[in-house]
Amino acid sequence: MDDPVFCTDAELGYLRSATRFSPGESLRFDEPYRLAHLPLIAPRHGLAISRRDGAPYRDGRHAEVFSLIASIPETTLQASAAFQSLQDDVRRASFAPKIAWDIGRRRQGKLHATICGSLSVGSPPNLTERNLAGIEPFWVELHGLFSGNVNLGRLYLKAYPEKLRGHNAFQAIQSALARKLTDLYPVGLYNFIDEPTASETLELAELLDRWRDTPLARLLVKDLQLLGSHDDLVLESRIVRTITLSDGTGPNPLGSEQGKG
Repeated sequence: MDDPVFCTDAELGYLRSATRFSPGESLRFDEPYRLAHLPLIAPRHGLAISRRDGAPYRDGRHAEVFSLIASIPETTLQASAAFQSLQDDVRRASFAPKIAWDIGRRRQGKLHATICGSLSVGSPPNLTERNLAGIEPFWVELHGLFSGNVNLGRLYLKAYPEKLRGHNAFQAIQSALARKLTDLYPVGLYNFIDEPTASETLELAELLDRWRDTPLARLLVKDLQLLGSHDDLVLESRIVRTITLSDGTGPNPLGSEQGKG
């Protein structure tokens, strides 16, 4: 079997969407983080936003939203020496006491890359294997670490999907479901409880730069999950359905090219 060919930064949005750090400045939580994440992590925090007119969040919770995801097994990361080294670096960092480690423990077994977000609200969509006929199992490679330009206060791993028949596998799924094509698939890993100081922010920026392009693990995605969640950290969530991918013999959602890579 040929080695998988993964999408690159030239094809994805991680470079475009990365946090821009300014010398001497502290990382400040943005409003989306203060509204959707901080109330779940530290509800009495002075920066937490309980609710905002026009937003669905109430103390970080909302009506059940259903999304299609690729789960990231905890065992895959724990078996990676590179990931363990990353964890050690974060735990040794000066900002480590400001990481919500308890939230990380509660989210074990819930790590995922979102492929199609907000498919429905309130009740799950009617989604089965037939909707994804022609999408074969594919590989995903995880790199780390990443901080984006939205939800400042959360740190992620980066998912790089394999190319199926020359196309981004995640986008092939999106196309099959007639969803907007996206190019950013961060896997939420750490959350800050408090904003890092200027010196801690500098150390964070250096750590992010050091680990940015490091491959951490690969996983073969054989099935996808329909996830229902009442919050953006999927603390109150459930897997509604598991959709097993086919052998790829159906029609190609993104074109007629044959073969992988």
